[in-house]
This record gives sequence, structure tokens and C-alpha cells, in this order.
Amino acid sequence: MLLGLAHTAWAVQALSLGVCGFPTQSRIIRWFVSKFKYIFGLRFEIKGLQKLEVDHPCVIISNHQSILDMMGLMEVLPERCVQIAKRELIFLGPVGLIMYLGGIFFINRQHSRTAMTVMADVGKRMVRENLKVWIYPEGTRNDNGDLLPFKKGAFYLAIQTQVPIIPVIYSSFSSFYNPKTKLFSSGTIKVEVLDAIPTSGLTVADVPKLMDTCYQAMRTTFLRISKTPQENGETAGPGCQPAQ
Repeated sequence: MLLGLAHTAWAVQALSLGVCGFPTQSRIIRWFVSKFKYIFGLRFEIKGLQKLEVDHPCVIISNHQSILDMMGLMEVLPERCVQIAKRELIFLGPVGLIMYLGGIFFINRQHSRTAMTVMADVGKRMVRENLKVWIYPEGTRNDNGDLLPFKKGAFYLAIQTQVPIIPVIYSSFSSFYNPKTKLFSSGTIKVEVLDAIPTSGLTVADVPKLMDTCYQAMRTTFLRISKTPQENGETAGPGCQPAQ
């Protein structure tokens, strides 16, 4: 039963990645996610949601801890949004197929030239079709209680297209999620959307400074909204649910 829930959660993740710009599919996925939240005992507190409701292209960046992020994603997901994922995910059987058919942009991080070509194509499409692009700048899931150093791709993309960056931060799951056993109990996840960071007039030479500005703003917010294990939920134990 629990394994089946985990697999279904993966499917929800894959679908949520691909249907951002399609209202009908998005409503269906949101319905499924609402049921998962009830089953898993998860609650989401959202702050600053209106900052994502903009009618122009932008790059959205967020931290990434586990599959639970994807349930929170559907709480804040704006319309006309696409995502970028690492190429390894395309090999996840049915989930990878769903992601591929859903229009995910896959990045091969082992080949920088190929990755740059994909990002350039994403930039052209973003401006041409008025899309928002959601990227996880840490480059992988991270459950160490802090943020990993950011990779540069999202910031190159934002500067090359001269679009703003909107940071989204999820609070730490450490109070109700055990990364070693992949089990979690009920808990509350805080999600905060920060003010847009403009890139107009910036050049590639400004990438390091822009990346550091975003990192510091997100890390400060992450530490502020995250709680200690004693303050937020129960300790993982019997009846906990599996996460990835």
C-alpha cells in the first residue's frame, strides 16, 4: 500500500512538471494532490503567492528537498510555466515517459555544450511564448538542513533573456521527514515567494553577483521559516509514509 502511494506520488510529480501551462490538466493534478495531502497529513502555508501572478516571462527558482516539494508546487504553480529537469529522470520508466510527453526540458549535466544549447532554446521559447521557467538551482535534492551552492544555469538564462528571477522557498522538512528511511509523518510546510529580482541591464559578467544575491535571500528566508523538530510535527515512527 505504502509503496503504491510512493509510486503514485512520483507520477503526480511527473505530471505536475509537464502540464503547467494547461489549465484542464493542471486542475486534475491539483485535485489528486489535494487527496494526497489529506492521506499524508500535510499542510501548506503559502506567503506571497500573488508575486507569481505576472503576465510576462520570468525565471522561478526554488530549493528542492524531496517528492514532497512537488505537492507544494501544485499549491503555487503559475500558468504558462515549464520546468527544467536533469536528463537522468527520463530513464525512470513510466514516470520518465510522462515527463517526456509532458514537455519537460531535459539537461545533460555531463555535457556542458549540450546543456547550453538546451538552455538557449528554452530562452528563445520563453520569450516567444511568454513562458515562466521553473528551475532548481541546487541541481539535485538536498536534505541537509541548508541550501547547496547554486549552479549558474538559471542565472545565465535570466540575464540572456533579460527577465526577472522570482525565488520560491520551501521550509525544512527535517521535523517530520527522515531522509535515511525515506519516511515522513504529518507536518506543515511553509512556502514563501520573494520579490522579483530584476536582471535588466545585467551582462554575463554579473552572473556571480546575481547568483549570490539570490542565494543569500533564499538562504535567509529558508532559515527563518524552517522550524526545529520539536516545533513542527511528530517524530517519524509507525504509520509514517514513504517519500523519495
